[in-house]
Amino acid sequence: MAASSPLPRALIQNQGHGQESDFSTNSFWRPKGDKNLQTRKYFGIQSVKIPSLQSVDCGKNNNVLEEAEKSEVEACSAVKDELFVRFFREAWPYFLAHRGSTFVVVVSAEIVDSPHLDHILKDISLLHGLGIKFVLVPGTHVQIDKLLAESGSEPKYVGSYRVTDPDSLRAATDAAGRIRILIEAKLSPGPSLSGVRRHGDNSRWHNGVCVASGNFLAAKRRGVVEGVDYASTGEVKKIDVDRMREKLDQDCIVILSNLGYSSSGEVLNCNTYEVATACASALGAEKLICIIDGPILDESGRLIRFLSLQDADVLIRKRAQQSETAAKYVKAVAEEDCPSVAYENSDYSFPFPKGNAFIPTPKFQNGVGFDIGSGFWSSEQGFAIGGQERLSRLNGYLSELAAAAFVCRSGVERVHLLDGTVGGVLLKELFQRDGVGTMVASDLYEGMRMARITDLEGIKQLLLPLEESGVLIRRTREELLEALDSFTVMEREGHIIACAALFPFFEDKCGEVAAIAVSPECRGQGQGDKLLDYIEKKASSLGLQMLFLLTTRTADWFVRRGFLECSIESIPEPRRNRIDISRRSKYYMKNIRPDTSGIPLNGSVT
Repeated sequence: MAASSPLPRALIQNQGHGQESDFSTNSFWRPKGDKNLQTRKYFGIQSVKIPSLQSVDCGKNNNVLEEAEKSEVEACSAVKDELFVRFFREAWPYFLAHRGSTFVVVVSAEIVDSPHLDHILKDISLLHGLGIKFVLVPGTHVQIDKLLAESGSEPKYVGSYRVTDPDSLRAATDAAGRIRILIEAKLSPGPSLSGVRRHGDNSRWHNGVCVASGNFLAAKRRGVVEGVDYASTGEVKKIDVDRMREKLDQDCIVILSNLGYSSSGEVLNCNTYEVATACASALGAEKLICIIDGPILDESGRLIRFLSLQDADVLIRKRAQQSETAAKYVKAVAEEDCPSVAYENSDYSFPFPKGNAFIPTPKFQNGVGFDIGSGFWSSEQGFAIGGQERLSRLNGYLSELAAAAFVCRSGVERVHLLDGTVGGVLLKELFQRDGVGTMVASDLYEGMRMARITDLEGIKQLLLPLEESGVLIRRTREELLEALDSFTVMEREGHIIACAALFPFFEDKCGEVAAIAVSPECRGQGQGDKLLDYIEKKASSLGLQMLFLLTTRTADWFVRRGFLECSIESIPEPRRNRIDISRRSKYYMKNIRPDTSGIPLNGSVT
């Protein structure tokens, strides 16, 4: 998606010829080689009938050529308009979901020092106009190191922190000031006025985005740690949440510098990621977005699109012996707080481990740290990443992944790790279902796993009220036991709170969704949606392309989730032959997308 426009660029392939045209305002689709009038469909959009240019005798009638070109322009414009409308309709749920939310965005120093910053800030300005509240935390280490090099000084890092001597502090304050002014300047113009004058009074469009900065960050000296004097390096002490929210409520974008201020009036140079993670936790932000300079890839070089907190925790802990950042994460979240450390040698199902070992979320208190649930407090305010390990990228983006897991533990439900070199990455991530980055989530699929025999009674208790009311068909204990491998359950504190079944028909490349049930005390909390989403991803991982279901009472719920009514002939024959016609069920189907989530089907995460 282009950063300057909500309309994505689309590659339209000429059917039968294998030709592709880059579709934009300055490039039009031109069909070639057609002898007759054509009617084509692209993305479900029917184009107008136009003659091929090659069938026009230009020597006899130049007007015919002009009319053909005019028809092509009109056809292209029609496709463009339809794509524009389709985008807004598909993005509508995301507009509603994100409006009024608070996103903390940390922009890595590598991106701040690149041409990509301009496009990212334009998209942030656009999203701010749609009602999203932003706190921007720009990185500075690249700029600080450049200023030190210009003055003939060498940067010094120990662990994740910079040793901030007087030269480094001068460079840090200089870099922070320059970056703040740069961001303010980039956000000041506001949107272009050329296209809005015709719609009436546009006086409000003359103003750019309001930007606020200030002494929102209270810090303390890191001091001397293991014999190393960190001088003017600071650690986060507290985030001024009240004043920051006041500015956000006044429709301002807040810039939170990594320069903190001590109780004695000193300026201290803090770690950017420690500031951003502490800020997201203190504000209770809906999302932390980390814009970095590359993608998060697995060992096969494929983009990891989704990780649960449990899966991210496993990945990080596996590197604890070979990575200082991973070891720091284990220490920061407290070993005793995470029974999932035993996952490494356990068996996995799709996609989570068996057993009741799920990660509890510590309670974060701004200025205090984390109540880790064991009667002790951790003083960690945020997760600092940096130093030579991160600069060398010996462990890829493990540092950012550890920061994401740390923040998810503090109560922020979603963290997005985005490659800032991808054009329009924020728009593509936030307004498309699968996105283009890596999401770490603490709530999605929490406590979900394949059913086992000890769950039989819990599943039976969930289904019984629905069977008695006629919503579901009755299943005997023996029938449930036989179908148990097809069930997925959601567990909370040792109790089964929801279940669903997927019965695949591989020859027809489709699967039946059945027996979706949520315990009464958990209804209305989105558990059914999580189960259905999980089932869809599982079906896609199995190579299925469609899902179908039979229902008598819950059609509306499934229609809102993309299912369309179909005839009984659409049901696979083996299942059709077993349908009880007397129930007069309605039949619904849904196309499912290929799995690109990065969630493993079986086996441990790699």
